[in-house]
Amino acid sequence: MPGKGRITGIKFGILSPDEIRKMSVTAIITNEVYDNDGMPIDGGPMDRRLGAIEPREVCPVCGNTRDSCPGHFGHIELAKPVIHVSFAKHIHMYLRTTCRVCGRLKISEEERKKYMELLKNLDELRLKYLKKRVHEYIRRKAAAQTKCPHCGAKQYKIRLEKPYTFYEEREEGVRRLNPAEVRKRLEKIPNEDVRLLGGDPNEARPEWMVLTVLPVPPRAVRPSILLETGIRSEDDLTHKLVDIIRSNNRLRELLDTGAPNAIIEEEWNLLQYHVTTYFDNQAPGIAVAKHRSGKVLKGITQRLKGKEGRFRGNLSGKRVDFSARTVISPDPNLSINEVGVPIDIAKILTVPERVTPWNIDELRRHVINGPEKWPGANYVIKPDGRKINLKYVDRKALAETLAPGYIVERHLKDGDIVLFNRQPSLHRISIMAHVVRVLPYKTFRLNLLVCPPYNADFDGDEMNLHVPQGEEARAEARLLMLVEKHILTPRYGGPIIGGLQDYISGAFLLTNKSTLLTREDVIELLGVAGYEGEFPEPAILKPGPYWTGKQLISLFLPKDFNYKRLARIGSAAALRCIDEDCPHDSLVIVKKGEFLIGVLDKASIGHEAPESLIHWLVKEYGEDTARLFMDYVYKMFLRFSEKYGFTMGYTHLLLPKKAREKVKEIILDKKNEVYELIEKYKHGELEPRPGRTLEETLEDEIIDLLSKKLLDAVAEAITPYFNLTNPVIIMARTGARGNPVNLTQMAAILGQQTIRGKRISRGYHNRTLPHFKPGDLGPEARGFIAHGFVEGLNPIEMFFHAAAGREGLTDTAVRTSQSGYMQRRLINALQDLRVEYDGTVRLPTGEIVQFRYGEDGVDPMKSDHGEAVKIDRVIEKVIGWRI
Repeated sequence: MPGKGRITGIKFGILSPDEIRKMSVTAIITNEVYDNDGMPIDGGPMDRRLGAIEPREVCPVCGNTRDSCPGHFGHIELAKPVIHVSFAKHIHMYLRTTCRVCGRLKISEEERKKYMELLKNLDELRLKYLKKRVHEYIRRKAAAQTKCPHCGAKQYKIRLEKPYTFYEEREEGVRRLNPAEVRKRLEKIPNEDVRLLGGDPNEARPEWMVLTVLPVPPRAVRPSILLETGIRSEDDLTHKLVDIIRSNNRLRELLDTGAPNAIIEEEWNLLQYHVTTYFDNQAPGIAVAKHRSGKVLKGITQRLKGKEGRFRGNLSGKRVDFSARTVISPDPNLSINEVGVPIDIAKILTVPERVTPWNIDELRRHVINGPEKWPGANYVIKPDGRKINLKYVDRKALAETLAPGYIVERHLKDGDIVLFNRQPSLHRISIMAHVVRVLPYKTFRLNLLVCPPYNADFDGDEMNLHVPQGEEARAEARLLMLVEKHILTPRYGGPIIGGLQDYISGAFLLTNKSTLLTREDVIELLGVAGYEGEFPEPAILKPGPYWTGKQLISLFLPKDFNYKRLARIGSAAALRCIDEDCPHDSLVIVKKGEFLIGVLDKASIGHEAPESLIHWLVKEYGEDTARLFMDYVYKMFLRFSEKYGFTMGYTHLLLPKKAREKVKEIILDKKNEVYELIEKYKHGELEPRPGRTLEETLEDEIIDLLSKKLLDAVAEAITPYFNLTNPVIIMARTGARGNPVNLTQMAAILGQQTIRGKRISRGYHNRTLPHFKPGDLGPEARGFIAHGFVEGLNPIEMFFHAAAGREGLTDTAVRTSQSGYMQRRLINALQDLRVEYDGTVRLPTGEIVQFRYGEDGVDPMKSDHGEAVKIDRVIEKVIGWRI
């Protein structure tokens, strides 16, 4: 607020020639940069008065060294005015809306007063949007006038030829306006008229958009670097400034010697080109400025804009130290909290550890090991702040001098906390804290259960690892960012970390009632899981002894845990159960920590399965219990899959002859229906759908017949030939991978291929391929595939399938960029919202957006899939069952 030392707003303006001269410490007059001794020339682009940039150099203006010298501006007095390319559009607006003779706004005095009053009222009411609309209306109205209402002078059309050339279209022909004429016209515009057109005459007079004095930025903005060869390499901006000074001095000489106008014009145009490319080297309609090597120079605009520009590339996001990046690969033997770090990375990344009486012996060993041997150290920082590189010193002697107060930058080792991130970072769980496990080889190792929050897979994905350097940062990472703290997603409060693919099929096979385990099996499975308790009693003594998978899982469940849930295989009506007496094993019941009936599949142990076993373990027993359950029990699922030999092959998809004939009949029936529809269409008997043409109705009807209805009918016909002993069915039904449509398409028929929701119609003239008759509307001619993958596709079907497949890839690529940009815009729009201590959601200005966050004050991560309290679960916990 005003008077309280707070910033209430930022106003941008244009520097006037006087301001440029006032803030300048010297005029830059020569294009010579260094003298014969390599010292900067006074009055040159690298004049020492423009700020200290060399080590131990003292600035002659402020007396500071380079660390505290802010840098100082110089200036170039231009021999002739030049147009600032970034303001060309604004100059065009001022020229079109004001009189070429008197400079007044081309609307009557009465209207001027009316609009002044209106704008004043809108200012008081703070109606910025309406004010903008009024300015736009005034500009349109003024630009349309062909005669000045004040002096009566005839007005001509002003045309801007990008980037900076103005033409006046007179009766005698088109005449170019040079920058001096443009500036003269802009000088005539009264301050009041500038305000009416949306400008601010105090901060940005129109004539200041045409440069007469060019500011020269401090040396620190464009430092020169010394190459290994000993040659100085200047910054791109310095190169451009040299060109500007050279051209400017030549133009001044030509003016002083009274050279012909044509030569002056040519040099003036060159100066205008150099100033334009200095500000923006991608201005439309002019050639880019290049080095002698052919490399394109970077203008001031290029420094700032775009992904690699100053804002996005160096301020919003930047490259950082203490980070590593490599390919990820799976390791199911790690805890979900861990990350496997290659030893080569562990020897380069360091953790600053302060020497204390308790760790001095260990840190001495690290110092003696040095950078080469792991676990060692790379640097020692003395209490006076001096940093010693252990590569080049007597490490044993240094280790002896180690004392409390020293800091040892030691190698990354087991148990350290690090941040792990996969890009694109689309939500907060795209970066989580992991505990280091140093391992051989060159990849980061990751537990497969942690892939969903990162959206990671192992087809070549790379990930970034960051090492927090402060004690507080490490504590925060451990307490707030550890993987186990994020088993429940902030999106809806259900688990996002959980079983997928092999884990789910393994869980189903292990907990299936037909699975009986020998003593050796049990010992191996419990050994893999790291079980340390008492050996369970067998479930079956004779014949046997045999144990069940359910018994093994019960060993890891809390003793007072109750759970009831329909398994995913029970979603099929034929396998659904509603009470304990379930012949299909499709109802999972855990009572007082005992796994009684049911099979574990995606519904109970999968990721993104709300109200699952994992969900309630996290909610009721804490993240640690859920993490241990995943670390131990899930290993058993994988080992059992290996022991079982779970696999699928070609033979699992083969249909008997009877089924294949049934499928052919269904296809024939549907094709006949299509031909009937085509006949109806040709005879005009087809009833059009609401809002669709006759052709569109026909296409919609055919697509319905040949995709959804046909596939459903075929699926129904082939389902009896597949059961839950078939691995393909196990994967589809348990939610491990795939679905019934995949099975139908592999075993029987692919169905109608579509592009943008329509049958394939483009290709040759009036037909898709030369193999069909012109105008053929039949199924095969428009992308219908009557075979499955097992049977194999013919070349035409293969072509249509590839065309439809390509659409998916294109869509994905297009969607990714669109959703990325949309997310970026949303983040920028919403980043200022915050929940204050009084529970309200407010803007930085204090305006209330919501009285309670989300209107209910519920944190989605701590809710039960959106509900603040799950009453059913509370009752179930107390009485053991859902009533």
